[in-house]
Amino acid sequence: MAQITPGTRSGDAVGWTVDHGVLTLWLRRGATLNAINTEMLEDLADVALQATEHGASVIALRAEGRGFCSGADIGGEPSTEAGPPQTDTIVAGERLVRALTTSPLPVVSAVQGPCAGIGVPLALAADLTLASDQAFFMLAFTKIGLMPDGGASALVAASVGRATAMRMALLAERVTAEEAAARGLIASVSRADVFDAHVNDVLARLASGPSVAYALTKRAINDATLGSLDHAFTAELEGQAGLLAAGDFVEGTAAFREKRTAVFTDR
Repeated sequence: MAQITPGTRSGDAVGWTVDHGVLTLWLRRGATLNAINTEMLEDLADVALQATEHGASVIALRAEGRGFCSGADIGGEPSTEAGPPQTDTIVAGERLVRALTTSPLPVVSAVQGPCAGIGVPLALAADLTLASDQAFFMLAFTKIGLMPDGGASALVAASVGRATAMRMALLAERVTAEEAAARGLIASVSRADVFDAHVNDVLARLASGPSVAYALTKRAINDATLGSLDHAFTAELEGQAGLLAAGDFVEGTAAFREKRTAVFTDR
């Protein structure tokens, strides 16, 4: 495998490689199930926006360890490096999602394990979301008194429709990889023992395919299905800014750290 180049702001927390035309963006905080912060998101967006300059014809988003992304780092154990997710983290997440959805290159996300919070829109921003049967998807925001962000409002609804999007967002239910594939949330699910081989086969096929046709196809489909993405970014940022300052968020994060059920009181 090509040597991983670390991020500039986030150091070894993220990295990237270019190998046989595939630019792979790596989340590298396996001990926290790849809880993500502003610096990590900014580094990943910077590299994604420069993909063609690195000679890439495909972008892959992958993660080390057993989890894809546990969401924003809210300072709970075992990660204590960052504070609560503030609006700069939300804006950085939007920037990465926009970089992936507007890139002319095909984008593949490889979800090998738990995918929660901001991890869900990051995974769904890819053109093809591939998952291991060990993965699950969870819009966990309401568990800590927040609303989905990162464009999740548009990305999830565009994939599975309003009813399922509402259920995932309001009830914060865990959706298994098999359920996600059956509902159309993701492109495919594979057994864990063959997952990497499947991902590599898809990446190799895309890397050797018709780049111009891919770019035009991607733009047409995204124009038809993600026309509300910018509106979702605006609504999510405005709503989340208020929720981050509210009592339910304080209670939700305290309950998360203390491993208890939150008692929400805001009305």
